Amino acid sequence: MARNAGRHFLQIPGPTNVPERVLRAIDFPTMDHRGPEFATLGKAVLAGMKRVFKSTHGEVVIYPASGTGAWEAALVNTLSPGDRVLMAETGHFASLWQKMAARLGLEVQFLPGDWRHGADPQAIEKELRADAAKRIKAVCVVHNETSTGVVSRIPEVRKAIDAAKHPALFMVDTISSLASIDYRHDEWGVDVTVAGSQKGLMLPPGLSFNCVSQKALGAGKSASLPRSYWAWDEMLANGRSGYFPYTPATNLLYGLREALTMLLDEEGLDAVFARHQRHAEATRRAVRAWGLEVLAADPREYSGSLTAVLLPSGHDADKVRKTILEAFDMSLGTGLGKLAGKVFRIGHLGDFNDLSLMGTLAGVEMGLALAGVPVKKEGVQAAMAYLAESHAQPRRAAA
Repeated sequence: MARNAGRHFLQIPGPTNVPERVLRAIDFPTMDHRGPEFATLGKAVLAGMKRVFKSTHGEVVIYPASGTGAWEAALVNTLSPGDRVLMAETGHFASLWQKMAARLGLEVQFLPGDWRHGADPQAIEKELRADAAKRIKAVCVVHNETSTGVVSRIPEVRKAIDAAKHPALFMVDTISSLASIDYRHDEWGVDVTVAGSQKGLMLPPGLSFNCVSQKALGAGKSASLPRSYWAWDEMLANGRSGYFPYTPATNLLYGLREALTMLLDEEGLDAVFARHQRHAEATRRAVRAWGLEVLAADPREYSGSLTAVLLPSGHDADKVRKTILEAFDMSLGTGLGKLAGKVFRIGHLGDFNDLSLMGTLAGVEMGLALAGVPVKKEGVQAAMAYLAESHAQPRRAAA
């Protein structure tokens, strides 16, 4: 096999590129997960994750699992067989969460969507007001839909639940938004937040998270869905002293500690969010300059983590991705579910800077041309002009 010089550009919306510092931290010798040194590590990462979730009142649980595991944990710890859950169809991953709920024996009320908009707060409020018997036990929403690049407006959904005066739990998937897009577990009244390690947290896959409100913990006392590995009670009891009830992913926790230092103590979350928004806006300007369309239809719901690009009718997005991979050794996200072949997704999250973005957009622009998609060769220039201007503004303000 021929060798490709230089680094592979991994521009899918997760797993993301892992910083060298995090890789080196993961490479530390494995420690005794029952020893005193591990307790220090365990307490540090649990406290750090509470800061990432922006929660002072919630409890954090860390599982050795993908984000799908955290989905299941959210459901089985709070609900009972036959309970009704209200879910919003915002894309492929919202649909997968809905299928999981059905397989677990829950009754799913699925609000249809067009995959170009986030969850509709008004539609959720209407369904909750109509539920006079209060059969709906949870409202489940994906914050940033990874398949579409659309962000649901979580504070507005919370207001809709409150306006309906409904007691349902509020569960939110932040797998591709946590540590990339502003998120506030306590302030937004979320009961269970779901997250994974391989996106904004800049780690390989293998860790998943729940942040749990006191209300959700109370619901768990009467919930009767089967749970053992996913049970919160033993995880939380052991976590108070920094330990796990079973063998944790020790070396990934080393990496998490290093990533939290980078995100929280060195760059700062507000700066992280601003960086992601700059790169997202630059990418959208490139897409429009090419003459193509951003899949997200509402500017209020644009994603800071990724941009899904809709191709003109008659052009195959997978052919574009294949062309770019073969010509430039760059991976872009595929279209999932009913978007297969219609969109490709540019990930711009995690350990990512301006030069990485410009290289990505240059590869996309050249790949589109090679694949025969009729585009204007102005996307890179439009993105570069925006990035240059956004760099100049704070310097002018400081002067």
